[in-house]
Amino acid sequence: MAKPESMEVLEAGRVAPPGEAAASETSLPLTFFDVLWMRFPPVERLFFYEFPHPPSSFFHSLLPKLKLSLSHSLHHFLPLAGNILWPPHSRKPSIRYVPGDGVSLTVAESNADFYLLSGSDFAEAEEIRLLVPDLPVSDEKASLMSLQITLFPNSGFSVGITTHHATADGKTSTLFMKSWAYLCSNLGESSSVSSLPENMRPSFDRSVIKDPAGIAEIFANFWLNQGGPNNRSLMLWDLKKTDQGKLIRGTFELLPSNIQKLKKSAESKLNNNKFHISTFSVTFAYVLNCLVKAEQTKHEKVMFLFSADCRSRLDPPIPSAYFGNCIGAAKAEAETKNLLGDNGFITALEAISEALKRLDNEAILSVAETWISDMETFGLTDTYRMFSAAGSPRFQVYSNDFGLGRPKKVEIVSIDRTGAISLAESGNGNGGIEFGLVLNGTVMEAFSAIFLKGLSS
Repeated sequence: MAKPESMEVLEAGRVAPPGEAAASETSLPLTFFDVLWMRFPPVERLFFYEFPHPPSSFFHSLLPKLKLSLSHSLHHFLPLAGNILWPPHSRKPSIRYVPGDGVSLTVAESNADFYLLSGSDFAEAEEIRLLVPDLPVSDEKASLMSLQITLFPNSGFSVGITTHHATADGKTSTLFMKSWAYLCSNLGESSSVSSLPENMRPSFDRSVIKDPAGIAEIFANFWLNQGGPNNRSLMLWDLKKTDQGKLIRGTFELLPSNIQKLKKSAESKLNNNKFHISTFSVTFAYVLNCLVKAEQTKHEKVMFLFSADCRSRLDPPIPSAYFGNCIGAAKAEAETKNLLGDNGFITALEAISEALKRLDNEAILSVAETWISDMETFGLTDTYRMFSAAGSPRFQVYSNDFGLGRPKKVEIVSIDRTGAISLAESGNGNGGIEFGLVLNGTVMEAFSAIFLKGLSS
C-alpha cells in the first residue's frame, strides 16, 4: 500500500540478533497447531506511546535503544529472524534461520493527529493500517515478523508488529513484545542479552506437542491441495473486504460494574450450575447480541468462533512460555431469530457456555482434526453469519513498558481484514474489558447506540 503524504518512510532495513547467535543456523519444525494457520492473514498489533519531546530526542536517544534492545531480544527469539520454508522434499513447512537473516524494521514519521488515532473516538480503518508494516511473503519463503516504528513529532510514537500466524499465537507474540520492552527499559542498567527473567524466556521444545494421529500432515495435505496439487506456495489469503464501503474502527469498554450487571442478569435467568457465567462469556454474549441487532443479520444462523489456550489443557501441561501456536478452536451456534429477540443476550450466553463446556470436557486433540475442515465448511456456506474473536485480556498488552510508561492505546489492526472482535484488558487499568470492532459507518453507529442503551437500561 502506498503511503500518503502524511507518512514519510525514513528508514527501511533489517535488525539481526547480536553476537554468536547470529552466526548459528537453526531450524524449528511446525506442529499441527502451527500448520493450521499456514495461509491465514498475519496478525497485526499496534502500540501507541506518548513521547512529548522534540524529534531530536527520539532519533538520538530513544530510537537507538529500541533498535539495540530489539537485536538483543532476537537473541532469545532467534527463529523470529528467520523464514518459513516448504522444500520439495519436506512433507510440511518449517522455520529456518540462517546467518544474515533479520527482522524487517521500518522507521517512519507521520503528521497525523497522534491523540486522535490513539484516542477512543471513531477513526477510519485505513488511517490506522498505515502504521503497521507489510509482511514479506513470496511463494518460496515467508518472513515470520516485521516491525514499524512511527514518530508523531512532539506527541508520541507507535510500534506496529505484524506476525505470521503459523509462527506464533497471541501469547507468544505478546511474550516477545514484553521481552523487547523489558530489555529496552533496562538497557540503562545492563545491556546483557542474558538479562531476561526466566518467565520471559521462550521454550522451543517441540517434543511437548504430541501428534500420534499425524494431524500436522493432514493439515499440510489440505494446504497442498488448495490451488494444487502439490501447491507449496507460502502466499497468504487476502481477506480484504471490498464490499462494505468505508470502514470505521471503534473501541468500546465494559466497566467492571457493567460486567457485574450482565452477570447478575444472566444469573437471574439461568441455572447457575449449568451455564458458564464468566467475564468472557457475558462480554461476548452481549457484544454478539448487539452486533446481530446492529447489522440486522439476514443469515439463518450465527456462528461464533473463538480460541482457547491449550498450554494448560494438554496432558501433561506444557510451559507457559512455549514458543509457537497452542490454541484450540471452540464454536458457538445460535438461531439468528433468537438473537434478534428480547432474550438475545441469554441466547448468545447459552451458546457460548455450551461451547466452553465442550472445550473443558473434550480431550482437545480428539477434535483437532476437524478444525481446518470446519473453517472451510462454515466459510463457504450461506447459512451462517460468522463472527470470531482475537486477543485476550490475559495477554496484559497494556503492561508493555519500554521505559516510558504504559501504552496509551493498543489495537489489533488485522481485524479490519478478518472481521474479528478484538479483546484486551481496559487500558485505564480499572479491571474492565476493552474490545475493538471494524464496521461500516452505518452499522458502527447502530452498534454504539444499541450497546450504550443496553448498559443503561
